Amino acid sequence: MPTPANSAIGHPIPEDAWLPLVQGRLLWCPHAFIEPADLWLAQLQNDIPWQQHRLRMFGKELNEPRLSCWMGERSYRYSGKTRAAEPWHPLVKKIAQQVSKLCGQPFNGVLLNLYRHGQDSMGWHADNEPALGINPTIASLTLGASRRFKLRHTSGEQLELVLSHGSLLVMAGEMQHHWQHALPKMAACHEPRINLTFRWLNE
Repeated sequence: MPTPANSAIGHPIPEDAWLPLVQGRLLWCPHAFIEPADLWLAQLQNDIPWQQHRLRMFGKELNEPRLSCWMGERSYRYSGKTRAAEPWHPLVKKIAQQVSKLCGQPFNGVLLNLYRHGQDSMGWHADNEPALGINPTIASLTLGASRRFKLRHTSGEQLELVLSHGSLLVMAGEMQHHWQHALPKMAACHEPRINLTFRWLNE
């Protein structure tokens, strides 16, 4: 299992805290935003205009197994559909600025996902949309229930983390070319989890 890094809010994460993976870089900070996490979770659950999107699988239109909201400065096309951007919520903008300082990376959009319980999930995929550029940095903040997060390399190598309340996970380098990730179902989980995945979209 990767070793977690420690960093105080507002201070950039040192270069040697990044974990060099095979064809990728991974950073995991379990306690990055522990202090404000409870307040953030409560406010975002109530304030975000959550939507139930549809997706096509095996020739059928199905509800995505989660609620979501794309927020930022421009529209974003993923999973075969273009999502119009909701304007920045003040709290989300504040969080984006803090995450940006930690990562040393600007962000102009965030995909927020609400996993209502353990039956909500995300299948295997890579964040490799053309708008994200060649080697995007994706910063993922967890609020709420702890959930298993799985990664697999094209060689078959796998990693698994438990993403907890207030934790930050960052994927960078070549990861989106050679690794996929997923959030599997967890039958024993009955509490909600909000995941904010910050990205930079090119013109």
